[in-house]
Amino acid sequence: MSKHDLPYPRPPAQVEPYIEALGLEDTLAFLEAFGGSEIYIATNPKSRSSVAAVVGHAKAKALASIAERLQRRVPLAKRWRAQVYYSKGLKKAQIARKLGVTDVTVRAYLGNAPPGDPNQLTLF
Repeated sequence: MSKHDLPYPRPPAQVEPYIEALGLEDTLAFLEAFGGSEIYIATNPKSRSSVAAVVGHAKAKALASIAERLQRRVPLAKRWRAQVYYSKGLKKAQIARKLGVTDVTVRAYLGNAPPGDPNQLTLF
């Protein structure tokens, strides 16, 4: 599957390495757990690793293998996450709660097109 055939909005550049290492669902879980913070990603994660607790040991190792491509601080990527959650069918109020923002902010992230408008989100 090419980047242009994604079933969800194309991730911003700072999120792409996470997608490559973790896949969509685990990237979302990782960003929810660690977004906005500095985090140490061990090259050989132990069972008590907070990263391994969220994404599993194998994916924590995959993340460690690309650590040089990651920013020091885990991105929040709230606009992109809002678009992904919306493409998955979540309601705007649910998205707002997941992101810790208001529904007004979610509407701004998604644009002002009516629900179901195929032009509302740009899927790459």
